[in-house]
Amino acid sequence: MIDLVAGDITGQAVDAIVNAANPTLLGGGGVDGAIHRAGGPAILEECRRLGGCEPGDVKATGAGRLPARYVLHAVGPIWRGGGHGEPELLASCHRRAIELAAELGCKSVAFAAISTGAYGYPVELAAPVAIGATQAALAAQPTVELVRFVFRDEGVLRTYAAELHE
Repeated sequence: MIDLVAGDITGQAVDAIVNAANPTLLGGGGVDGAIHRAGGPAILEECRRLGGCEPGDVKATGAGRLPARYVLHAVGPIWRGGGHGEPELLASCHRRAIELAAELGCKSVAFAAISTGAYGYPVELAAPVAIGATQAALAAQPTVELVRFVFRDEGVLRTYAAELHE
């Protein structure tokens, strides 16, 4: 099941929260900064030991003070016009996060709109990739029962909802 809500991803009571991370995994702005602030220094300490992460991949840490059990740090693509593998990398983030969640025994996962903030991926192009990859990954990983996309912006929520209901 895929659920779409407006709200704060750091308050989601799910097994794993997917962080829109950068390749260093050492914190940043936007969703990444909010997750690190809310989760506390334990997340950053674990991230330091992971040695970074390539775009399209995902690495897991504990969730510190967050209500989740894990943070899955997904490194999305920086938008460079769409001809540099951006859709494939964005789809890979969603697939890998759900695969990793299944490996960790997670039944519920919360995603932000990966790459649509500072990385500049247009929301109207990201939404069909994210929803399609998530639907395929859920079909392949039936132990993950719920994916919740959490958006701070109602317009972004509407764009993703239109893709989900097509």
